Amino acid sequence: MRVPAVSGSFYPADAGALSEQVRRCFIQGPGEPGECTGKRSLSAVVVPHAGFMYSGTCAAYSYKAIAEDGLPEAYIVIGPDHHGVPYDAVMSTEDYCTPLGPVPIHKEIAYRLREFIPDDSRAHVREHSIEVELPFIQHIDRQPRIVPIIMGRQDMATAKRVAEAVKVACAGRNVVVVASSDLVHYVPREVAIRADTRFLNAVASGNVAAMYDEVRMNNLSVCGYGPIAVAMQLSTPGRIEVLHKTDSFESAGYDSSAVVGYGSVAMYRN
Repeated sequence: MRVPAVSGSFYPADAGALSEQVRRCFIQGPGEPGECTGKRSLSAVVVPHAGFMYSGTCAAYSYKAIAEDGLPEAYIVIGPDHHGVPYDAVMSTEDYCTPLGPVPIHKEIAYRLREFIPDDSRAHVREHSIEVELPFIQHIDRQPRIVPIIMGRQDMATAKRVAEAVKVACAGRNVVVVASSDLVHYVPREVAIRADTRFLNAVASGNVAAMYDEVRMNNLSVCGYGPIAVAMQLSTPGRIEVLHKTDSFESAGYDSSAVVGYGSVAMYRN
């Protein structure tokens, strides 16, 4: 089982304290999920992956949307690489865990997916971009199953290959893609507000090429645009809604001259 790498730093290592912090993220943000509609119209969400004190309230918006739309049988959690894994993309069939308990892999989907994407649990040992999403998934779903994918390369061609692989592996399955990404990094707040707004507008347009153009032309330090591109391709055609946008100064009062941006986005099938 893949043990937590960032418990005690990105979020509390104690189960009770962690559960309470996640609950506060909902209460201080969108509120706890309301009644489930059972529509299952959500195909994907974009969520941040910073420490909970910075981005947890923003992340809660996407997870509330999932809970109210209807729980899937599996969460395809795709995060960017922060440690230099030697793969364009790499999955894992090793169960994860958090202080709240185990988060098992959806074996059937994972075994189909590894026909297209390498399976190496060692590549997942240190990466936080997937791990920090799991306590939120555990908060809304008592019996979640996941398929974790790290993207070492985030170019359009890699995103297309990953999207195609996920589509084949998940055929006939009820899944939600969780694209883990923070927005621009360590820029003055006024710069971050403008850059993040333009980037999220490009995402909301549903035009993957336009999103890549925004990143390239403005040299944006968005860390998970590859996972977002995968989610966009798996949600086309459909409706994309920006649920919430914030930054590390607004959420935690941390250094307005060097903020990190965060956004929650919901992608619907229709």
